Amino acid sequence: MMVNLSNDVEKVLLSEDEISDIIKDLGKRITEDYKGKNLLLVSVLKGSIVFMADLMRSIDLQCRIDFMAVSSYGDGTKTSGRVKIIKDLDLDLAGYDLLIVEDILDSGVTLSYIKNMLKGRGPRSIKICTFLDKPERRIAKDIIADYIGTTVPDEFVIGYGLDYDEKYRNLPYLGVLKREIYA
Repeated sequence: MMVNLSNDVEKVLLSEDEISDIIKDLGKRITEDYKGKNLLLVSVLKGSIVFMADLMRSIDLQCRIDFMAVSSYGDGTKTSGRVKIIKDLDLDLAGYDLLIVEDILDSGVTLSYIKNMLKGRGPRSIKICTFLDKPERRIAKDIIADYIGTTVPDEFVIGYGLDYDEKYRNLPYLGVLKREIYA
C-alpha cells in the first residue's frame, strides 16, 4: 500500500528552493565568520542531519563534523524538560571553535543543556546555528542562536529532517502537520 505523506500536510511553509536559499546564506555567513578558525560542526541528531549535510556543503572552509543524539521529547510533541544523552561526541573538543547545528530551536531546554555540558570540555568557542527558530515556545531564555535560518510560527512543523513519530523527515520541504494526525 502506497502512502502519500503530503496528504498529512496542512500547508507548506518553505519550498525546496526557499530552503536552499536559506542554507546558502547561512553557509556564506559562517564561512566569513570562521576564517582562520578551527571549525567543528556538531549535529544534534536526528532532526538536524538533513540541515547539517546541506549546511556543511555550503561552507567554503575546512571543517570537521561530529554527532550527538539527545532526547527531551520522549513520545510526545512537547518537551519533557529532561534531557537524555543517547550518543555523545567522539572528538575531544579542546581547541575547536564549536558550532552546534540544530534543526529547530523551540523550548531551548535541550540546547541549554548541551551548550552548558560542552562548555566544560574546553572548546575555544561555542555558537549555535539553527535552521528554524520558534521563539514563542522558549523556556530557556538564556539560549539565543547565533545563526538562524528563519523564524517559524508556533505550529507543528515537519519535513526537511523534522519528524512526528519518526515520520515525515524525508519530505523535501517544510510543512505544517495537520492537527488531526497528532492530536
